[in-house]
Order: sequence, then C-alpha cells, then structure tokens
Amino acid sequence: MVAVITTEDVQVEVGDSAPMNAYLARPSDRAPRPAVLVCSELWGLTDQVRGIARQVAELGYVAIAPNIYHRAGPEAAAGFAESDANRTRAFELVGDLTRDGVEADLRACVAFAREHAGATEKTGVLGFSLGGHLAFFAATRLDLAAAAIYYPGWVPVAGTALSRPEPLLEHVPAIASGDVRTLMFFAERDHVIDAAQRDQISAALEFAGVRHEEIVYPGAQHAFFFPGREVHDPSAAEDSWTRVTDLFASELL
Repeated sequence: MVAVITTEDVQVEVGDSAPMNAYLARPSDRAPRPAVLVCSELWGLTDQVRGIARQVAELGYVAIAPNIYHRAGPEAAAGFAESDANRTRAFELVGDLTRDGVEADLRACVAFAREHAGATEKTGVLGFSLGGHLAFFAATRLDLAAAAIYYPGWVPVAGTALSRPEPLLEHVPAIASGDVRTLMFFAERDHVIDAAQRDQISAALEFAGVRHEEIVYPGAQHAFFFPGREVHDPSAAEDSWTRVTDLFASELL
C-alpha cells in the first residue's frame, strides 16, 4: 500500500459542455501509475465516493471520480445528502444521462489523468449501484483492462439510466471483444437486483465469453459496502475489497 497520496478537486474539459468537476487522488511520488475511474452511486460525487478514490490511490493508482451530473450545474458539484427529496432529484438527473454524454465524460477523465497526473495506458473502472451500472457501460465502450462492479441496477432491464433504449446487457459482446476482466458483486437480499436478474447477467457474460466472476454475499443487502448505513455488511465489504485489490493488481500492474 502507498503511504502518502495527494488529492485535488479538478476541472475536466468535456467537448459538449462546460468543464466537469471531478476528484483526483494519486500517490504523491508522481510515478507513472494505471488509472482507475471511480463511478458513484445515485447520490453523486459525495464524500464517501471521494473516500473510495483515496483508497484506490493508496493501492497505487491514479483514481479519478467524475461528477456525472455536471450538466445540471452547481447543485450537483458536491453530490447530494441522502433524503427522499434528493433521491427524487437524483433520479431526474439520471433520466437526463445519455450514453454519448457519459462516454464523453469518462473518456475525458481518462485523458485528464494521463495528461495531468501521469497515468499510464492501463485503465480500470470501479462503481457502486448506479456507478456499477455506469462501470458496466464503460466496459462496453472504453479500452479497459478491468472492471469491478458492485450491485449494478438496471443492467438487464430497459428504461432506466443507460439501459435506454435497450438493456445494457445486450452489449455484453463488446466487453468480451475488449477482453475486460469483469468482477461483479451482488447481495443476496438486494431489493434492486433479484436472483433472476443476477442469473441473466451471469448467463450473458458466460455466453459471450467474458472473463468474469460473480460473487453473491449471503444475507447482504443493496449498498452493503459503505460504513455508516444500516445495511452495511463489514464481512462482505472486506472480502469484496480484497478481491478488487487482487483484480487491479493482476490486470493493471
């Protein structure tokens, strides 16, 4: 583990909009390091997401977490506190996301990490819930070596986020052709992703020939990873993070 990291809030140029704010964390030695995109939950670029970026940087990577809602303006710059009203607003912003826009944002972040933070060509992605959905999408569009995806909503179901007009699951062959090693974490008692959806995702990955593994944590619930929540499952969080660490070390270093 890297002992010292540096962090900063940065502005990333995106061609079709005003600059996007993002959070960058990297080892302070500034040696060339692989990049990891960190995709946030529904709540956006919160302190918890920044914390994950720091954890990734401590493993020896250039971590960059975009504000995927940046086109909505300043209201979304620091993410949203968890509340019913903010959930409603965040889902409105999810409805405004487009595949081309998100792809442009993620590509711009990778380019920024390479130009301004010394990131190498090797790139991975990590995402949680909505961020898992975005990470799955990234694996179908970007040149990635590894994708760590936590309980991604709406992947096999059309109509929400980037599963429009058709489900993202239909694009699994692109993950195979890009040879993106994919690690997926699910919760047995997930109210968003049921067992049938998990089976659909697994079958599609298997049929396409994606290098992948799915882990289902018994008794765990959606959003089990983050401390401070009633659904937090320390055992599942610890085990999954060990697997993420191993995945990135195997595919990025």
